[in-house]
Amino acid sequence: MTPARPVNGSGTAPRRGRDRRARILPAPPGTDRITGVPRRAAVAGGGIAGLAAATALAERGVRVTLYERGAALGGRLAGWPVRLADGSEATMSRGFHAFFRQYYNLRGLLRRADPSLSMLTPLPDYPLQHGGGLRDSFAHVPRTPPWSALGFVALSPSFGWADLARMNPVAALPLLDVRVPEVYERLDSTSARDFLAAINFPSAAQHLAFEVFSRSFFADPGELSAAELVLMFHIYFLGSSEGLLFDVPDEPYPQALWEPLARYLRQHGVEIRCGTPVEGVDPAVDGGVEITAGGRSEPYDAAVLALDTAGLRRVVAASPGLGDEAWRARIEGLRTTPPFLVSRLWLDRPVAPGRPGFLGTSGFGPLDNVSVLERWEGEAARWAARTGGSVIELHAYAVGPGADRGAEQERLAEELRRVYPETREARPVDVRHEWHADCPMFPVGGFRDRPAVRTPHPAVTLAGDLVRTDLPVALMERAATTGFQAANALLECWGVRGQTLWTVPDRGRSAPLRALARLGAY
Repeated sequence: MTPARPVNGSGTAPRRGRDRRARILPAPPGTDRITGVPRRAAVAGGGIAGLAAATALAERGVRVTLYERGAALGGRLAGWPVRLADGSEATMSRGFHAFFRQYYNLRGLLRRADPSLSMLTPLPDYPLQHGGGLRDSFAHVPRTPPWSALGFVALSPSFGWADLARMNPVAALPLLDVRVPEVYERLDSTSARDFLAAINFPSAAQHLAFEVFSRSFFADPGELSAAELVLMFHIYFLGSSEGLLFDVPDEPYPQALWEPLARYLRQHGVEIRCGTPVEGVDPAVDGGVEITAGGRSEPYDAAVLALDTAGLRRVVAASPGLGDEAWRARIEGLRTTPPFLVSRLWLDRPVAPGRPGFLGTSGFGPLDNVSVLERWEGEAARWAARTGGSVIELHAYAVGPGADRGAEQERLAEELRRVYPETREARPVDVRHEWHADCPMFPVGGFRDRPAVRTPHPAVTLAGDLVRTDLPVALMERAATTGFQAANALLECWGVRGQTLWTVPDRGRSAPLRALARLGAY
């Protein structure tokens, strides 16, 4: 890691990792901090995007009020206390998230509270298990492209020589030179499933390698834009040398991430109002905005709307003066993915010692992955040590909207017993289920209507993983990146230099492969 560098005298810049080709994006020039007339900004949403925006603004002297609908910060990575049937106190959440080394801007945000990122611990492997018995691993795959992709093919049992001979290399050429937004112009009208079918990847390889990416969006591959799938392939395989291994917080999200970051924000003058959803945003005649939240209205110079899809649609619908007709129609047309289920089981006996902390699965009915929390999370490890049990988390993505929820929960438990047979004899001390359907959908052909960071009103910006950006980022990193971009757009209007950003390279790394990909486009 390169040493941390100050940004404009406040905070720290995101640090790139091992990839020497990581791309740096300096903010437009300006002063270090707000000078002259004080500025007030409202940030609606206390998830990753809102926290990034609030951080960049507050570090540069903007007086920030952060509104969060929920009882705590974190958005879709929030956590909350629960009391288990055995009397233990625990922290429940919406489930496992991987903090990849390519998440430069997210990690830069977290460094505000912990410059060394000591709250993150690496998992030694990212194994993938297929119901037919095949198993893949990323532990020994090279990290530098193109050896990363070639190494995966060489080491994976999913690929045989006959399988490779049947593949269509011409259809795979878009993977070799991914650029944003060009990748959307080429592939947004194709589904991820159809793209993979055209390449004729072996069925097992599709399940084990590529569906991992599509399921990361909580979407069925038949509904997901192929452009998003190919962008993910670039981020992890052919565009970056950070690899596919990742880190995870060593304690539940509130304790490891959001409570320390909240303290940092308060030290920079941020007023945090949890339990206070923004109800409306009205442009003011002086160029600012009027924010209505908690039944009262307050004036601000600017606002960042870092809301989930339903929240953004609700606020825009209640703010008739915000944006023009075309922009409002795009917001109204945003979709969310199907429901997903997270089941957490506190078992009275341990799983086998060799079980990994995280296992991706395919071919096990609705089960998409299994986590053994005591392998990395301190709270779960302490409970397991005290009781002799295990804390297991199960995910099912893109569940049918009409599915019987009780039956789906039982099916997940049944599949766990297939994956880890020793759990057949285990008794649950407690079980918690979380159902949600609020992740943004990136459907086939949807990119052109996705809202960007800037809105028709210069004092209002958008942030979040649902927001369009012309940078090669996705998932949590897209949330953090657009949060910083939303703040930067406001700071630029005030003549203040914003946050420096990093991304993976914005094109294929090999000139010959890029040329080959261009030939395939014609």
